[in-house]
Amino acid sequence: MEIRASGDQLGPVIVSLLLAAVLAVVPVPEWATGVRPAWVPLVLIYWVIAMPHRIGVMTGWSVGLLLDALTGAVLGQNALGLALIAYIAYVLHLRIRVFPVWQQCLAILVLVGFYQLVSIMVMRAVQITPWTFWYWASVLVSALAWPLVTLGLGYLRGRRVF
Repeated sequence: MEIRASGDQLGPVIVSLLLAAVLAVVPVPEWATGVRPAWVPLVLIYWVIAMPHRIGVMTGWSVGLLLDALTGAVLGQNALGLALIAYIAYVLHLRIRVFPVWQQCLAILVLVGFYQLVSIMVMRAVQITPWTFWYWASVLVSALAWPLVTLGLGYLRGRRVF
């Protein structure tokens, strides 16, 4: 008989990723669109760092396809971006885990910025889309939201830290 730790269950992972996908498509006022945190990448990065043996690139790809369907984006746009940041987070998970929170926020800034860059490159390859500074504002807001995400998901997981 196999005994698993309570933090190794996939239920909280699935629930939190679905909740993040819902938060990504919930309508917000026009002024708040640019400062909405990138919920799905944040939650995915958390789970890849916390459970790298269970959550990885295929999870990122699958959640990205779900997000593509929910948002009406080019099929594969979010899947590609989330798979890439899941891979990078997997490769760096041992380093990111030991960083203090402020350095984790900087790592999240880079990861979410890379996700946004991949996303804009795919959009620009398919159609001409104007973008402004506000497109990058969500990257900064996501980095600032990271401590709250780690606290919330750590509580959901049953642990205070990774």
